[in-house]
Amino acid sequence: MELDQTDRAILSALRRDGRASISDIAARVKVSRASAYARVKRMEDTGVIQGFTVRTDPVLEGLHASAYVGLNVEQADWQDLRERLTRIPEVHHAALLGGDFDVLLLVRARDSRDLRRVVLEELQGIPAVRSTRTFIVFEDLPTTGDF
Repeated sequence: MELDQTDRAILSALRRDGRASISDIAARVKVSRASAYARVKRMEDTGVIQGFTVRTDPVLEGLHASAYVGLNVEQADWQDLRERLTRIPEVHHAALLGGDFDVLLLVRARDSRDLRRVVLEELQGIPAVRSTRTFIVFEDLPTTGDF
């Protein structure tokens, strides 16, 4: 599906406030309410918009330790690895990469001891994981998703 400038403006408005009403979005983007509704519905139906969610502050949520963890893995075991990663609640994002790492994870944990457990026991305990490299997050920068 081709997105035009209006579609992109609607997506930007929704990223800033996923609870905004169609009327609010229409006013921000300067289109009719009917047009905004039809465009959002079309983007939902075609999978451009995959759902609506809430962003939280991880520290206020009780997750005081975060890290990006790069994994080098056995490529042949990717499907099993993918399944295992989805079952680790501390893994908040995973991406398959080309480059120095095969997989990059965003891991959020209660504290440094819990983060250590996730990396050394959970992740390194997966047979397909050959090695890990951990990058501690000191502070999350606020973004609207359009960074």
